[in-house]
Amino acid sequence: MAKVLEGPGMGLVSKWGMAVPHYVVITEAEQLGSLAQANAWLRESKLVVKAHEAIGSRMKLGLVKVGLNLDEARAAAKEMLGKAVAEVTISQVIISEMVKHEAEFYIAAQSTRDGAELLLTNMGGIEVEENWEKVKKIAITLGDTPSSDQLTQLAKDAGFEGALVPKVVDFASKLFQCLEQEDGTYLEINPLVLRKSTGELTALDAVTMVDADARFRHPDWNFSFASEFGRPYSDNEKAILEIDTQVKGSVKFIEIPGGDTALLPAGGGASVYYSDAVLAMGGTLANYSEYSGDPPDWAVEALTEKVCSLKGIKRIIVGGAIANFTNVKKTFSGIIKGFRKAKADGKMEGVSIWVRRGGPFEKEGLAAMKELENEGFDIHVYDRYTPLTDIVDYAIKGVEA
Repeated sequence: MAKVLEGPGMGLVSKWGMAVPHYVVITEAEQLGSLAQANAWLRESKLVVKAHEAIGSRMKLGLVKVGLNLDEARAAAKEMLGKAVAEVTISQVIISEMVKHEAEFYIAAQSTRDGAELLLTNMGGIEVEENWEKVKKIAITLGDTPSSDQLTQLAKDAGFEGALVPKVVDFASKLFQCLEQEDGTYLEINPLVLRKSTGELTALDAVTMVDADARFRHPDWNFSFASEFGRPYSDNEKAILEIDTQVKGSVKFIEIPGGDTALLPAGGGASVYYSDAVLAMGGTLANYSEYSGDPPDWAVEALTEKVCSLKGIKRIIVGGAIANFTNVKKTFSGIIKGFRKAKADGKMEGVSIWVRRGGPFEKEGLAAMKELENEGFDIHVYDRYTPLTDIVDYAIKGVEA
């Protein structure tokens, strides 16, 4: 699951026929000048300026400004851009037209174990949490589509009346299509409003989460996913995210500045196990990473290069338990290429490597790893008969049994 920032999230909503305000995303306040020449709404409408980052409670933090003219919007954007909030430096702002409306509503669609769920209430905005007991919902079985009758009853149960009911039904149907067709896991529109000038239901904000591993099915996803841990993704993290969307299997990489122990584990279970063991034995983590599902060797090579590029590391722990189907020799060939490239770039000075792995072609893979000793690598190689915890203990102490 990956979070999509507000701008591209609104773009997905609009793609499936739901109305959204006019908006632009900028990285420099000066961009507004040329944008205003091409977009009359920037000159003629009252504007809303918001920090375009994955930051909660933006209004409380002063990162949302409303009712502005163009000059005021430019000043607000200039004030926000470059501002540090917690660990995030604001690099983008989103500027949208201020839509005149009266009532505010809430609607959401989310995937579930058995299919999906639609949630709806005629009390949206900041009131929705206080009135959560009034949110109505229906479950949609996997493979099914909600009928017009189901959506009509949901709208009425949620407090909508008269001519508003068919409008809500139409919007809910499109939101469900968006969830299904865009490999969504969660779509929330709050507030959903009735635009005064046209009577059209309009999404003023969107919280959008999609299945990041489905990116290869969506060539029009030209946006980056939002970081989920309080800072933007680094360039190295973005590079591995991009590779991960292109390959069979999986490669993951997150940097943890200041750590002395880098991990290159095979699978999510091994990554958690090794992480706990490193901390328990007095080491500090420099990253989270994993390769799993038998990814191609070039993807593992790229991941290895990023791991070797981590600053201040003293050791790298490689491998995992006993693979069922991952070809150890093939994935190790990618790791070996990554090690060689990193060494040629001067990145492996004083770094020891500790390897433990089992699975198909493990003898060949481990033998190839062992050959790196002859190339000047400080490498220590073990097979399936050495406990994983022993490898971490050896690596942290720098001493073998």
